[in-house]
Amino acid sequence: MENRKWEGAPSALLRRIHKSLPTFHFLLSVSCFSAFLAGCAAPGEPYERKPPTPAPITDLAAAQAGNDVVLTFTLPPQTADRRPLQRLPEIEIYRDFEKPPEAGQATPVAPANPTLLVTIPVAMEDHYTEQGHIHYADSLRAEDFAQHPDSAAIYLVRTQVSEKKPSANSNAVVVRVYPAADAIGDLKTEVTHSGVVLTWTAPAKTLAGSAPAISSYDIYRGEPDSGTASAEGLKLKSPLVKIGETPSAPYQDTQFAFGTTYVYSVRSVVQYPGEALESANSNLAEVTPRDTFPPGAPQGLLVVLVLRQGETAAHLELSWAINPETDIAGYNVYRSDQAGNPGNRLNTELLLTPAFRDMNVQPGHRYYYSVTAVDHAGNESSSSAVVSSGVPAESQATP
Repeated sequence: MENRKWEGAPSALLRRIHKSLPTFHFLLSVSCFSAFLAGCAAPGEPYERKPPTPAPITDLAAAQAGNDVVLTFTLPPQTADRRPLQRLPEIEIYRDFEKPPEAGQATPVAPANPTLLVTIPVAMEDHYTEQGHIHYADSLRAEDFAQHPDSAAIYLVRTQVSEKKPSANSNAVVVRVYPAADAIGDLKTEVTHSGVVLTWTAPAKTLAGSAPAISSYDIYRGEPDSGTASAEGLKLKSPLVKIGETPSAPYQDTQFAFGTTYVYSVRSVVQYPGEALESANSNLAEVTPRDTFPPGAPQGLLVVLVLRQGETAAHLELSWAINPETDIAGYNVYRSDQAGNPGNRLNTELLLTPAFRDMNVQPGHRYYYSVTAVDHAGNESSSSAVVSSGVPAESQATP
């Protein structure tokens, strides 16, 4: 009896274990999966197993300036699957040349295997960043025009965080490129009373050879930074601003202020089919106009005798025409007892109006008067024409 119970016990235990196997398998699976997660991920932010692929650039733009093609674009802030990029990507710029399309033809597209022009590492991107955009100037060379005459340049950009995961191509831009005239190198300034006069020599060639006819010159002006020059050259407060144009040298800037420092540049303009192409900036000419130019001598000086009236003694009254200059600060009156002698100044302060009353005259004496004008910079004009007069002695008749 006892032996049968013992013999039956294992069978009953096996049946109980068999009934529990599904639950056991489930718990074992959960335990293994939990152990797998614990071994593959640390607490906190999830670890990205695949290197991210930046989203493609969509705002690439290009324009020729002198012999440079200036590219501008914005770096992508996210990956191709719309996740934020954790760090800046490296930049690759590609360039190829194609014949420009004829009228009615489709715009050329970027080749399937574009030619790498330059790689900008992340550490250098600050040098090309301005107001949140990347600015890169592709400097065209003489061989570019020689090997690809009458061509258009096609540009595109890629970015990458990993060499194995570059972004898709940016939008492609096509720029018809022409050789610009060489930059002017001998710009000079001269200050006159009416303006700053700019002179220069016309450029004689381009990167591709002799220069085509210059259609005009664009005049630019700015102000230097207070830091003046540095190892990189003259620093400006802000970009140069176009103030005028002229078909040839010289050019006179009349909209200026004495005492203000200016920086000038001139760019020559060559007219190509459908495009007016400026050269690069000339040498920068810095000048601080100083007003060392005296005004013109006053005109129309008159001296009138005023006889004695009551207790007011006889005296001489002077008047003259107002000077036409706009910066006149006042006038000086000079008197002499001898012709040909400039004499002494009568007024202690500048006269603000063109009139003066000389009460310090002696009857029977003849005086010689002249007037000068003084501007706000302290420049004094030459003397006016001399006019003589006097107060007669009481026994003499009025002259």
